Amino acid sequence: MKEDYHRPKPLLTKREREVFELLVQDKTTRDIAKELFISEKTVRNHISNTMQKLGVKGRSQAVVELLRLGELKL
Repeated sequence: MKEDYHRPKPLLTKREREVFELLVQDKTTRDIAKELFISEKTVRNHISNTMQKLGVKGRSQAVVELLRLGELKL
């Protein structure tokens, strides 16, 4: 059995990545919620969780850091 111990665990969950991919497309919280069929509160929670993981204080900082880390692409 082959196991890949060298693959780093992704920083973001699948849903957090989806939220930030839409954020970089200049979508609003409301737009993201509608597109992903979730509440606006859930969108804000995903954004907040990601900002906490990154240790940043704003959405823009989070986007910059995710781009720097290669977690997002433009």
